[in-house]
Amino acid sequence: MTGLFSALVARDLRLAARRRADALLPVAFFTVAVSLFPLGVGPEAQTLRQIAPGVVWVAALLAAMISVTQLYATDLADGSLEQMLLASSPGLAIGLVAAKAAAHWLVTGLPLVVAAPVFGLMFDMRGEAIATLTITLLLGTPVLSLLGGLGAALTLGLRSGAALLILIIVPLCIPALIFGAGAVAAVDGGLSARGHLSLLGAFLIFTVLVAPPATAAALRIATE
Repeated sequence: MTGLFSALVARDLRLAARRRADALLPVAFFTVAVSLFPLGVGPEAQTLRQIAPGVVWVAALLAAMISVTQLYATDLADGSLEQMLLASSPGLAIGLVAAKAAAHWLVTGLPLVVAAPVFGLMFDMRGEAIATLTITLLLGTPVLSLLGGLGAALTLGLRSGAALLILIIVPLCIPALIFGAGAVAAVDGGLSARGHLSLLGAFLIFTVLVAPPATAAALRIATE
């Protein structure tokens, strides 16, 4: 299982490296979207600090939704998805889904986590708030990849699949957005973020346990 997982992650990373424009699109969207808010809202430091957590999290959510629409579509088009599902047991199919989600997070989620301190400085956030924002993205962006993969599997092969994916998955991602932004707001208000971080971590664990089996089942239905 470990060898299969590593091989699938490496495969998806190589494919992303060959399609650099598609891989960089979510990061570029995130960067542009977050950067425009200080220009539109104005230079008032207090206002920027108040809106920063919500702006960063909403931009991260939309960036994940942009990139996840093609998570399984290419493999379905060239027949490799059906071959991998036919050649694997249900347990291995879950490993396949987890590997795809991990590769998606490495390409789209991890750069957002790394860039978070830069955007925190842009919004004039304090050091503790920037650290909390980075931690929330580290815990929350895997949730976006896992739930996005579930949505991609449920809408695989459907017309207007991207629109349906957003309608299905965005409501499921709202708890991560609330807990993530709430943790930073609590730190900004001089309170502890431990409760929000605990809830976000619990939501991540729940998603890790539930999303891969559901995604694997949805992929088998879509390819039958």
